[in-house]
Amino acid sequence: MKVLVGSQNPVKIEAVKEAFSKYFDNVEVIGMKVDSKVPDQPINEETFEGAKNRALELKRINEEKNIGAEFFVGIEAGIIKLYSKWFGFGVMCVADNKGKIGIGTSSHFELPGSIVKHLLNRVELGDVMDRITGDHNTKQKNGAIGFLTKNVIDRKNLYVHGLIVSLLPFINENLYFRT
Repeated sequence: MKVLVGSQNPVKIEAVKEAFSKYFDNVEVIGMKVDSKVPDQPINEETFEGAKNRALELKRINEEKNIGAEFFVGIEAGIIKLYSKWFGFGVMCVADNKGKIGIGTSSHFELPGSIVKHLLNRVELGDVMDRITGDHNTKQKNGAIGFLTKNVIDRKNLYVHGLIVSLLPFINENLYFRT
């Protein structure tokens, strides 16, 4: 089974492979760079829009280029304000060839104000974390969640659970897609 993911980030590609392999055999994941059509640091609903835009753009490319993929995955990391606090999280949107869509989110984790102030100015969380850690390209490694949890949770594992719940409609079609 061929799955397209709207990113070339190895963390996202591996998370998709791990989640899909729990339910499907012979999963091949191909990462492709596609535009989310939202700011680089999405806030609130923009995060959901970005994930869906990525998935639907992959579906369009698949049809146009006859790639033969069955599923299209958009993953968008963003921040959201809940109960007067800012949280980091990821949105996962899975679409299939029939136009069906499943959406999931990762766990949400509270962000410190010292980080949030940069994010609200549209500086990407990965760039902020690079500055804090002195590392380079942390978003392709353990991410902010890895740093904040002292590597108890890494970015891939955070995303795997969100991807699994985004697959719920496809593994329970009789409940979600009744006609």
